[in-house]
Amino acid sequence: MGETRSNVPEAVARQMDVIRRGADEILVEAELVERLRTGRPLRVKAGFDPTAPDLHLGHTVLINKMRQFQELGHEVFFLIGDFTGMIGDPTGKNVTRKPLTREEVLENAATYEHQIYKILDAERTTVVFNSQWMGEMNAADLIHLAAKYTVARMLERDDFSKRYQSRQPIAIHEFLYPLVQGYDSVALKADVELGGTDQKFNLLVGRELQKQYGQPPQVILTVPILEGLDGVQKMSKSLGNYVGIDEPPGEMFGKLMSISDDLMWRYFELLSLRPLREIEALRREVDEGRNPMEVKFELAMELVGRFHGQKAAREAKEAFIARFRRGALPEDMPEAVLRAPSEGLSIAQALKQAGLVPSTSEGLRMLRQGAVRIDGERVHERDTVLRPGATVVLQVGKRRFARVAVQPL
Repeated sequence: MGETRSNVPEAVARQMDVIRRGADEILVEAELVERLRTGRPLRVKAGFDPTAPDLHLGHTVLINKMRQFQELGHEVFFLIGDFTGMIGDPTGKNVTRKPLTREEVLENAATYEHQIYKILDAERTTVVFNSQWMGEMNAADLIHLAAKYTVARMLERDDFSKRYQSRQPIAIHEFLYPLVQGYDSVALKADVELGGTDQKFNLLVGRELQKQYGQPPQVILTVPILEGLDGVQKMSKSLGNYVGIDEPPGEMFGKLMSISDDLMWRYFELLSLRPLREIEALRREVDEGRNPMEVKFELAMELVGRFHGQKAAREAKEAFIARFRRGALPEDMPEAVLRAPSEGLSIAQALKQAGLVPSTSEGLRMLRQGAVRIDGERVHERDTVLRPGATVVLQVGKRRFARVAVQPL
């Protein structure tokens, strides 16, 4: 239970208001309040495995929270898991995950460092690599660390438990991942660790290991997992439903404008830096009849402007309007979810599934006539495919439109 506001100094209460925004869970909130009472800067840690070279908006939910801690005067440690990346986090996986090579890890890590400063204050960010301390451990040290946690506790983790019960293999090295992530908190003497809701077990391991090593246990703050452009699955580059923070402004703007009106509010909540009262005011305006597309423009302008500057955001908006508004994009466009195998759907099949043509042969005929557009761009190639994770606007002729999200079979 958190303390009542009347029992908390106003300066601490104001910090807690900021920290709670967008947080899914704080464990233990009373402990965080007590640390804030001391007035000293807290050591706030978040870890990122360099499993892919580019960061996307899903990552920024966590990075935005790091920025908030910086603005409150705390020390932020952006931990690149170059050592854990070679193990591979099995979180959410029902099979053993293939570890990355050292070369892949270092190549991906190099791109992270310049991308994070689009959000974080470089002067107040300490970038650390967990190989700094894990690389110095010998076999005896690793055994000593492994002795701090039990197999029974490991099997409490949902994905391990399911795999064990279904007799699927669990490699010994996978147990090392949460142990090493937990030891990172010991090495950094973290006061607070941030992570997605899917990381809760690993964060709790860090709390337990700090107790084992005689340190005060860290406070855990989890943030929600951001849905991708399809509004269903976690934003992921492998699913193709992502918005990369290094993507060209026009591409980023167009992807954000493609999201559903309902998903727009989720993005405002987790990605926008606007005060919550402003977001609620926008929601009321839409409820009272304002066109949701106008509000979506504001979201796209904010996010593109954050990563590319306001000039680029304005140009991206103008280009979008030129492509779509002047092409009479309907405001009440129907939406459809399409099902596709991993190799994707042909455009003719997608048009049929979306109800824009009565048959695939009619779809092929429309393609030959140049009457088909994807996101405003005319397409002729019959072998063009839409893969699971894609979210696009399909158009046939001048009057048939559908915003479609492609899901796996």
